[in-house]
Amino acid sequence: MPVPSRPRVAVLVTLLTLVSADLSGCSSEHPDVHRVNPSGAAGTAEAKPPAPKPAAAPGDILVGGRPVTGTVPSGHAKFPFRRTYTDGELYAPVTGYRSLAFGNTQLESIRREDLDAGKDVATTIDPLVQRAAFDALRGRTGAAVALDARTGEIVALVSTPSYDPNSFSGYATSDAKAWKQLNADAGKPLYNRSLRDLHNPGSAAHIIVAAAALEKGLLASVDAPTRTPAVHTVPDSSVQFSGDPAHCTDASLRAALRHACQNVFARLATNLGAETLAATAESFGFNTEQMDTPARAFESRWPRQPGNAAQLALTANGLFDTTATPLQMAIVMGAIGNGGNWVSPRMVTDPKTPAPSRRAVSEHTAEQLRLAVGSSVNAWVPSASGTWAMAHTQARGGSHLAVAVFLSSGADATAEAAQIAERIVKAAKH
Repeated sequence: MPVPSRPRVAVLVTLLTLVSADLSGCSSEHPDVHRVNPSGAAGTAEAKPPAPKPAAAPGDILVGGRPVTGTVPSGHAKFPFRRTYTDGELYAPVTGYRSLAFGNTQLESIRREDLDAGKDVATTIDPLVQRAAFDALRGRTGAAVALDARTGEIVALVSTPSYDPNSFSGYATSDAKAWKQLNADAGKPLYNRSLRDLHNPGSAAHIIVAAAALEKGLLASVDAPTRTPAVHTVPDSSVQFSGDPAHCTDASLRAALRHACQNVFARLATNLGAETLAATAESFGFNTEQMDTPARAFESRWPRQPGNAAQLALTANGLFDTTATPLQMAIVMGAIGNGGNWVSPRMVTDPKTPAPSRRAVSEHTAEQLRLAVGSSVNAWVPSASGTWAMAHTQARGGSHLAVAVFLSSGADATAEAAQIAERIVKAAKH
């Protein structure tokens, strides 16, 4: 049962562009919602930029030191204030919403105690990088995460299509109508794809397998030959994995990463075994039940015990039950660019708990992988709908930026995904 090979597309400069099949669905649950149900009805004002806060008004959420939330009188005695949002669609994945009728999410919910006490909550979001990512994704279904690999600070968190929290922050008929429309929208604008969309990482998972091979001494370097035929047959099965014969026959890890050689990584999975692969994936953050930024990210999953050798080979190629969020893939890229370490991601400047640092792989392994993926890369396009683009670069101020973009598309979206990542990188450098 051969796993079909796939066509190569053009070289993408300075980006690791990787592709996956979108084999998983997504949930519409909002586990961090705190609900209130005020009674009565009143009109609601048009959305306005933040105005001077009334006495006893809640604190604001800050981006770049400036408030992106505001407060106006609601006309309701029990709930006297209504939230307003500046650039609501742009920052909705960060702020979430505070609605008199429909509750609160994201920072509006998680940091509600501080906000209700009149304290401002400062975020790590860079307005220029956030804007670049949002504009690049506008009109598409996807997500982007950019973070400082050394500190874990999230500088961009974008999910599209997005929504305007102003449209339902009150409790009038118009708010109820807007809420109903958003929940009925097939594009799921209320869903935070950057933290909660789980997709097969596809060939992006090859980084994990390559890391395991180097860490375990299976290969001395990324330039050592892997002794892999162009078509690898999984032991004790008829399942075959192939790669471009011109690039993937006896390919080195460097070549296999660039050309997404399924045959190479299927064979490495057989040699490494499920336990080693899962342990390496977990060192990068997979199978972490609680990944809080402080908003909760869904658990990216790497199967610990695939049922058979064929499923293990599929796992190593980012398929089967292997799923990841855009945040998780940014962590992977950040660890490679940060000497093998990754810091728990955060999007507030004063987290309630310190952000621990974890070592994913040795500094030597990280350097080998950084060199392997840091230059031109070919991408392989599957027949299904998901495209990943990942990058690591030095940004302004000496920070080390890791970027992950996921783009939903039924066709070849490799060039689009790469362009989106490039625009994010460019904004971070200027």
